[in-house]
Amino acid sequence: MSHVTVLTSGKREQTKIANRQAILVAAREVFAELGYEVATVRDIIRRTGLASGTFYNYFRSREEVFEALADDGAARFRPILRACWEASDTFDGYLRAAIQAYFDFLADEHETWQVRRPAGEKHPHMRIQTPEMERVFEEVREAFSKAIEHGGAPRVDADYLAAACIAIAREVGDRMLERRPVNTAAAADFVVKLILGGLPALPRLAP
Repeated sequence: MSHVTVLTSGKREQTKIANRQAILVAAREVFAELGYEVATVRDIIRRTGLASGTFYNYFRSREEVFEALADDGAARFRPILRACWEASDTFDGYLRAAIQAYFDFLADEHETWQVRRPAGEKHPHMRIQTPEMERVFEEVREAFSKAIEHGGAPRVDADYLAAACIAIAREVGDRMLERRPVNTAAAADFVVKLILGGLPALPRLAP
């Protein structure tokens, strides 16, 4: 392979990466300004300045773009999750740190939705499972398995426990984003107490 061919191939790859990133940046801005339910592929293409054919080389629909954004978010959260495990001495400490980190990350990620989205539109509630989300699940399950193995957590099914904790965090996180002000600490405290102690552990509301 000639030197020119290598340079050309490298430049082509850089262009692909740049185009894909431009589409994701544009999509995030369009979803924030117009709202996910209103935004169209045409709106995203117009924001990028790319040809429509170029867009469809990377994504087939608005839903695929949203999935890519979700996958990117999971990829950026995974190192944070791992750091929570490495810094924690106990299972309870890891659980609390991980839940708090997730809610803080979620609030930061959707700040533009909270401030700029059209009045009355809720945070898009789409249940998708991307490769990076699956890796996040594996990260949590592995941490739980290690805690159980070393006697730091009750001997329960780590697979079910990871699935239950993630499901609870997702649902409460969606509700948290709909409230004003967004209180990540209160949401994390609720989830941790529910997981560790069940309903009896939750604080009672005033009548």
